[in-house]
Amino acid sequence: MAGSRLPQQLFLQGVAAVFMFAFASLYMQIPGLYGSEGILPARRTLRPQGKGRWQQLWETPTLLWEAPRLGLDTAQGLELLSLLGTVLALGALLLRPLRHPLTYLLLWASYLSACQVGQVFLYFQWDSLLLETGFLAVLVAPLRQPPSCKQAPQGRLAGALADGGLPFWLVRWLLFRLMFASGVVKLTSRCPTWWGLTALTYHYETQCLPTPAAWLAHHLPVWIHKLSVVATFLIEIAMPPLFFAPIRRLRLAAFYAQVLLQVLIIITGNYNFFNLLTLVLTTALLDDQHLATGSGPGRHRKIPTSVLLIAWPKALLTTLSLLLELTIYGLLAYGTVHYFGLEFDWRQHSIHSRTTFTFHQFSQWLKTVTMPTMWLGVASLAWELLTALWRWTQVQGWLPKVCAGIRLSIMGTATVALFLISLVPYSYVEPGTHGRLWTGTHRLFGAVEHLQLANSYGLFRRMTGLGGRPEVVLEGSYDGHLWTEIEFMYKPGNVSRSPPLVVPHQPRLDWQMWFAALGPHTQSPWFTGLVLRLLQGKEPVIRLIQSDVARYPFYKQPPTYVRAQRYKYWFSQPGEQGRWWRRQWVEEFFPPVSLGDPTLESMLRQFGLQDKNPPRARSSHHPLAQALHWVRTQLSPVEPPTLLWGLLGAVAAVRVTQALLAPWLLRSFTPSREEKHKPAPKKESGATSTQASPASNNSSSGSRTTRRKK
Repeated sequence: MAGSRLPQQLFLQGVAAVFMFAFASLYMQIPGLYGSEGILPARRTLRPQGKGRWQQLWETPTLLWEAPRLGLDTAQGLELLSLLGTVLALGALLLRPLRHPLTYLLLWASYLSACQVGQVFLYFQWDSLLLETGFLAVLVAPLRQPPSCKQAPQGRLAGALADGGLPFWLVRWLLFRLMFASGVVKLTSRCPTWWGLTALTYHYETQCLPTPAAWLAHHLPVWIHKLSVVATFLIEIAMPPLFFAPIRRLRLAAFYAQVLLQVLIIITGNYNFFNLLTLVLTTALLDDQHLATGSGPGRHRKIPTSVLLIAWPKALLTTLSLLLELTIYGLLAYGTVHYFGLEFDWRQHSIHSRTTFTFHQFSQWLKTVTMPTMWLGVASLAWELLTALWRWTQVQGWLPKVCAGIRLSIMGTATVALFLISLVPYSYVEPGTHGRLWTGTHRLFGAVEHLQLANSYGLFRRMTGLGGRPEVVLEGSYDGHLWTEIEFMYKPGNVSRSPPLVVPHQPRLDWQMWFAALGPHTQSPWFTGLVLRLLQGKEPVIRLIQSDVARYPFYKQPPTYVRAQRYKYWFSQPGEQGRWWRRQWVEEFFPPVSLGDPTLESMLRQFGLQDKNPPRARSSHHPLAQALHWVRTQLSPVEPPTLLWGLLGAVAAVRVTQALLAPWLLRSFTPSREEKHKPAPKKESGATSTQASPASNNSSSGSRTTRRKK
């Protein structure tokens, strides 16, 4: 198998970029979500219970326990962590020396700290996925940057790479768990739209935050939607086992299939950093040979006839690999046609599709394959361990060999332990397999479950909004008779406003509004807190709805009454000028309330949202608090998507500048051929010789000369 140094660097850069987006996006929403005047103040989640410092930190692992020592409250500490995380991730993205395990450990610990107080607004699968990926980045990142192949002797290079592929294999295993589980749960949920292959006829319209392209995709012919669902099942269920194929072309085919799926989702939906993070995980399917540019010296040399005669076993192996590859492609094609009943309709120029298997048959198949997929992971990991052990045997010198052996032992143990831990959440896809797992695996998972080192996944389990997209519309009034709608920046509201493009930002309030619309308001207790803050006219919450407070209809004076209505939304039909949506009123979602209303007070008590203990007054003259306030003042007028795209533009500008300056710097610091071969003066001192010579051999020679003179 080809090396994976370049994919690992690409992975580390991608993880840094996603952390940068996640921290920056969260930072812009902290005052409205978690501040003292926010919807769910973070200070309520961290209350000392008389336990020891380390026990408290282990049970609730967050660095925000230390915020009071810095003169900050919990929300200010969260702001500090988010700012530091953004800057640190930006540095790791731009500077290779910062792609160090300590850097990624700090990023992971900071995001875990935020999730501990994030409550419902940070309870998404992609937050868990980022934590699991971030911890893997801690193991993948090298303690020191490995020397290039041209600079390092073969033995030293083997030592640097002996354990390099082990943690990176866990990234591939994580990608497999994510995709396979996401495909399986669509069918185990018994959702009629997935079984009827009609899910995408609803998805583009009913997803949380569609893009303008979703409107176009929604109006595609139904047969294309159904064929797209078939392709989704093929990519998510049938192709993930190819992640572990010994034939690299199969792995690359699986890579491009996953990339295609994620890019299409990005185009048609605002799923924040989730799809970007999934694309980062796909780097585990690549190798140096695929990413390297240029043909390299000697690639097209003429091979002697004697070498060709000796190389016939390799040619035979290549032929067999090609036959196996074609066989797998044929089986995938046959299985797709057979199990989804694909038929060409030449008269209508379409392809008809339908599921030809039952839920019982699928359940039996899942019971049959779940445990073998675990053994597939065991076999693949065993191969990686043997490969790492063979590389260790190539290390030259007893000291490098001992150091490489220690690293290999540590990384090998950590990789096996994380693999065993991940089997527990992976087995949730099939309850029977979950019960047959080794008891020690369950105990190991239970010991570290709160650290979110391994999680269960399963996206788009069921389609919602089959009879129309449910949407909650907030309204305010001064007299209780004339009501004005409160329009959000991102979620659907005004039928004439086009869907926004906000990726990689996640407006977490808008996302929770989508979930709230799926049931009664009592299933979303935080909604009562939102109503309370709007009645109080709290600016941090208003900025979650409109970053430009002047566009908020009650910015001059808070409304006296607030209520919420439930509507059903549908995409407009082609030809309806100036309209993106159609809507119909369904029912009252939240009753009209005002400050001091007994109904509101009762709900606040019921959901534990009353401010029984006012926040402790902290000195605003603390230098750190003043610095945080100044940064907040500068960034508040900026819309979060603009900030994130600005960061991305800054990274692109720096990278382009580095690329343009690289040839000039190379010419400036690389000695000419005459200087390289120019003999050194015989009567120079050792120190002068060492300073003038660009080669390490001359430096060593100069040092030996100095010692002889002394």
